[in-house]
Amino acid sequence: MRAVQINYEGRVQGVGFRYAAKRLAQEYDVTGSVRNLPDGRVELLAAGDSDEVEAFLSAIRDSNLAGHIQREERATLTLDTPLKGFQIVP
Repeated sequence: MRAVQINYEGRVQGVGFRYAAKRLAQEYDVTGSVRNLPDGRVELLAAGDSDEVEAFLSAIRDSNLAGHIQREERATLTLDTPLKGFQIVP
């Protein structure tokens, strides 16, 4: 299982980014979470089969969210326990 953490920068808070990401996640076989960070970025964690994760991330870049993203910072993660579902984290 592949897991990635992406921090999105730009005008990504207050535009429905988290809710749109959650809706998109339902179309893919991915688990994870999305949350606002105190510094104005949005953090997304996605786990699943490599192809599904990449398709999900491409869908975000191809959606109306793309106009709000100025930069992506990406890291590959190793998870000790599998994630369940996809949720918005406060």
